[in-house]
Amino acid sequence: MENERLPGENASSRSRKRHFDVRLPEQVERIDQDTEYCSVLLDGEWQKIRFHDYDRIFAIPGLYEQLFHDILDCRSPDVVGKLLKEELQRDNVSSSSLRVLDLGAGNGLVGAQMRTVGAGYLVGVDIIPEARDAALRDRPEVYDDYHVLDMTDLTEQDRATLAQHRFTALSCVAALGYGDIPPEAFRTAYNFVADGGWISFTIKDRFLSEGDTSGFARLIERAKETGLLDVRMSERYRHRLNVRGEPLHYVAVVGRKQADMPADLLS
Repeated sequence: MENERLPGENASSRSRKRHFDVRLPEQVERIDQDTEYCSVLLDGEWQKIRFHDYDRIFAIPGLYEQLFHDILDCRSPDVVGKLLKEELQRDNVSSSSLRVLDLGAGNGLVGAQMRTVGAGYLVGVDIIPEARDAALRDRPEVYDDYHVLDMTDLTEQDRATLAQHRFTALSCVAALGYGDIPPEAFRTAYNFVADGGWISFTIKDRFLSEGDTSGFARLIERAKETGLLDVRMSERYRHRLNVRGEPLHYVAVVGRKQADMPADLLS
């Protein structure tokens, strides 16, 4: 049996036009983020939904926001937006000049934050069609374009299409490290950004630790060591709560690209 414990519940969750009955597990063993789940009352029946089943979540308007932001108190878009804005101001760079590739764009929450920062041009990329559908449904004004692409398997036409956007910035928030966006996909997106462009991303802290097995710790460290990425700001923060009401910590990174990442950086 499950209860209705709602860690992080706030006024916005009660005022949303459509409010879902969401139940987090009452008693749950310590499970990793990629296996977390909840139950949602839909059409009179309780349905179990895994948090990483984004296609199901995005197909239900308002559920993503209520679950991750109202109930689990996700702070990542605000944190990375604040850090990026501070670094732009420090370098006296106009935010309106940014042409942003928003990798793992989802339904546009991060894109909306990039617009708040002042980005003048914004393109979303995600691997699932439901993400694009949700972004166009919920935030049709946010993106100048949105592509459904697998960044590890781009065609020549895909590459030409992305290159035409002439990106000067990359954002990737809370999407790295669990296989949704592997290091190869991040490297590919990074290389579409012009030299001198801005790189902003967040990642779970353990994926930058010595014990990391995802490949991200090695990729980012080697990019810094070889001068490919100039990290301007790195901050550990509370990403959100887990289903037990405990904090999950991520690291937000903002820097400037100095050169492309070669393929051998992944080896």
